[in-house]
Amino acid sequence: MKNKIVTGDDAVALIHDSDAICTSGFVGVGTPDEVLYALEQRFLKTGEPRDLTLLFAAGQGDGGERGLNRLGHDGLLKTVIGGHWGLIPTVARLALEDKIEAYNLPQGCISHLYRDIAAGKPGTISKVGIGTFVDPRLDGGKINGSTTKDIVELVELGGEEWLFYKAFPLNVAIIRGTTADPAGNITMEREALILDNLAMAMAVKNSGGLVIAQVERIAKRGSLPSREVVVPGILVDCIVTAAPERHMQTYARQYSPHFSGELRAPLEDVAPARLDIRKVIARRCALELPVNGIVNLGIGMPEGVGQVASEERILDYITLTAEPGVIGGAPASGLDFGAAVNTDAVIAQNQQFDFYDGGGLDLACLGMAEVDAAGNVNVSRFGAKLAGAGGFINISQNAQQLVFAGAFTAGGLDVDIHDGALTIRQEGRAKKFKSQVEQITFSGDLAVTRGQPVLYVTERCVFRLTEKGLALIETAPGVDIDKDILAHMDFEPAIGDDLGLMNPAIFRDEPMHLQRMLLGIDLIHRIHYDPARKTMFLNFEGFEVRNLETVDEIRHAVEKVCNDIGERVAVIVNYDAFNLDPSVADAYAEMAGDMEAKYYSEVVRYTTSAFMRMKLGTIFSRSVAPHIFESREEAQAFLKHKRPN
Repeated sequence: MKNKIVTGDDAVALIHDSDAICTSGFVGVGTPDEVLYALEQRFLKTGEPRDLTLLFAAGQGDGGERGLNRLGHDGLLKTVIGGHWGLIPTVARLALEDKIEAYNLPQGCISHLYRDIAAGKPGTISKVGIGTFVDPRLDGGKINGSTTKDIVELVELGGEEWLFYKAFPLNVAIIRGTTADPAGNITMEREALILDNLAMAMAVKNSGGLVIAQVERIAKRGSLPSREVVVPGILVDCIVTAAPERHMQTYARQYSPHFSGELRAPLEDVAPARLDIRKVIARRCALELPVNGIVNLGIGMPEGVGQVASEERILDYITLTAEPGVIGGAPASGLDFGAAVNTDAVIAQNQQFDFYDGGGLDLACLGMAEVDAAGNVNVSRFGAKLAGAGGFINISQNAQQLVFAGAFTAGGLDVDIHDGALTIRQEGRAKKFKSQVEQITFSGDLAVTRGQPVLYVTERCVFRLTEKGLALIETAPGVDIDKDILAHMDFEPAIGDDLGLMNPAIFRDEPMHLQRMLLGIDLIHRIHYDPARKTMFLNFEGFEVRNLETVDEIRHAVEKVCNDIGERVAVIVNYDAFNLDPSVADAYAEMAGDMEAKYYSEVVRYTTSAFMRMKLGTIFSRSVAPHIFESREEAQAFLKHKRPN
């Protein structure tokens, strides 16, 4: 009946010089700051342990002092193998100054490596990384000159090229959960993500190593529901209870019930983002969202696509995902990134990358820092700045369709957005479309070979990847091609005969009516007349009425059909998922009353939403008899009763 609860100091005292350790976390989600703090303090006080090898998949830090930044001290680390480096500048400094051996590998491949180490396999075999800086024919993932050992090999299997990521024993895993019992069973009910905690614990346990678990509370032995245990006690050696400030749910907040799934967030109350470069780019990217498709949004500029999708009420028609295991809902941004609200499911990170690597994504929208004429993209290395690839390579190589998002230039870019057009007031100091990218994080040649559709979206223009490289396909209204585009590129893209304008709605400070665009259901296609029954059906499911112009559009469309019919008709209206802005409710009710008085013999309405039935009843009762039912069948039955013949 061993009690595994210890202090942080006692836990890290078991870590020895030259141990290989792995840590859990995604930005601040699931990052075990209490144990990392204790490890840092031990080193600063005693100079031990030294020469550790550190393996991590996702970026774990805040760009300052938290997370893996606590380990960025000379002598503490000898070798670091990581997915995303941008949030850990103290460790990145050691790599850039050649003070450690350093590798940047794809996040998903590291995530899968935990499982393969646990299973006793020699390593992970994947196509992810071919043609990029991870390919041993280029850099092999090495970051600096001190790094000479090859840990990625090019192999041939079944006549095809693959990359082999070598496994090695792990001595220590530092993981995190919510609740533990004295036997070491770990649950994660207040965590925003599951991550790779189980795979890491298995990898270390089967390597004969030590598993340290950070939690925020302790439960009575045997009291944790077995179905809620994520990491079983047989895999855990030490349990450390954290101080609240070192066990935040994300680096932006102590705890949100929306991120844990305890509550669902009222997204309809989210205020629209201001119209700026970020929103313009996000809106253009959102035009590519596939109805009923599965989508990944990257960090940075692509995060705005989720905001636009929420504003335009289209989240019900797509499934947004994030690489740490989020499926459905709306992803968070900033230091909350990785968490999400109103999710359908949260799965393990390695399982999410199984799905991604196998081609499960219909669309990915990712950032771009540098682009060259061949369509190569760099997001990972810029001179003395080491960002790292994170999950970018896994996602970009395997999505069915790809959209890169980013400003056209960087550093001081200022634009004016008004009346459906864009004007460049001040150009950015740095070009992003270069003759050759510094590091290939995405291979344009590989995408062309595989027939992968790729767009590059900026605030002023859109490019498409072709067999001959980048082709300019859209420009923003108000933008001059020569002065505002070509003059700020190191190469000249192809310009086809099909060059067109970006949708002016992107540049207006009002809703785009994106739902209508994506669903492809214009008003005229929402109106159907059945002459045999002399009944007209108005399908307003998912339709939005936010302004007087839309009210007038409905009036004119219905009038046209009714005038063509030439006699009064019975009408059935579907109001499922209908959205009516309160500011135009009176005008809408007046319009409906006019239609009923002039053209309808009877009208019935239905919606499955009790709230909407109540809302419509209140609005229509001012001018007409509402007759609002719960289903189409009830509405038709009422109409048949009124018209028995």
